[in-house]
Amino acid sequence: MQWRGRRQSENVEDRRGMSPRGGGRLPGGLLTKGGLGTLVVILIISWLTGTNPLSLLQQAGGGGEYALEKSAPYQATAEEEELAAFVKTVLASTEDVWSQLKSDYREPTLVLFSGQVESACGMASSASGPFYCPGDEKVYIDLVFYEELKNKLNAPGDFAQAYVIAHEVGHHLQHLLGITNKVHGMRNRVSEEEYNQLSVKLELQADFLAGVWAHHAQQMNPFLDPGDLEEALNAASAIGDDRLQKQFQGYVVPDSFTHGTSEQRMRWFKKGFDTGDPAQGDTFSAASL
Repeated sequence: MQWRGRRQSENVEDRRGMSPRGGGRLPGGLLTKGGLGTLVVILIISWLTGTNPLSLLQQAGGGGEYALEKSAPYQATAEEEELAAFVKTVLASTEDVWSQLKSDYREPTLVLFSGQVESACGMASSASGPFYCPGDEKVYIDLVFYEELKNKLNAPGDFAQAYVIAHEVGHHLQHLLGITNKVHGMRNRVSEEEYNQLSVKLELQADFLAGVWAHHAQQMNPFLDPGDLEEALNAASAIGDDRLQKQFQGYVVPDSFTHGTSEQRMRWFKKGFDTGDPAQGDTFSAASL
């Protein structure tokens, strides 16, 4: 992926090195024996959620009130600084594409953090993975997640990393269009199974929008190398509900899916990439997913 030397977004808050006062306690003692397993599961299944991933942490162990303070000066490695430059470049590309496609596009802010972060959606740790908070219209990411993506999810590659950012920006678009609020408003009006289906549609649409971004970014200023598309498709496959459930619990429960199968996630991203037409991404009206 050819990204070096390109424009970097200025809509970035660098909160690395900020930590909660009071010892950095995680909600509900999640670091007790057995709690680490909970954190791993949350990391895997929530980083691309259309709903607030922070609620999973709160449900797992309660919560608390936090305030952030600056700890010792943050010392980033050269590799981490390159990753920071990378995500700023990808964010700038999403700004260029969506500002062209949506005349009233309002750009989100990307927050880099380390360890824990406070958002309008609540407090989160790195274990929640990258997430979008509609309350403050910000995308949050701890760059260590990319190691998890590569080593634990077996989804390496820079375009796989770009897909992560583009997917979260897709959730921002859904927020701007009022789609997210409509889906969240159904939570207490339908069964859990029905709400899970709505969540799947929300996620697949965000995958589609990530593909639309890649389509137009490539047309505006070609950046893809051979094999890049396969990297993104592999990442989409790696976080399919069926694959994750099989990997972590040994069996699959389709009624509990909230993100979509590996095949669905790959197919909707590829559809966005192939068509570049946002109008073709109405997963909520699709005859089949």
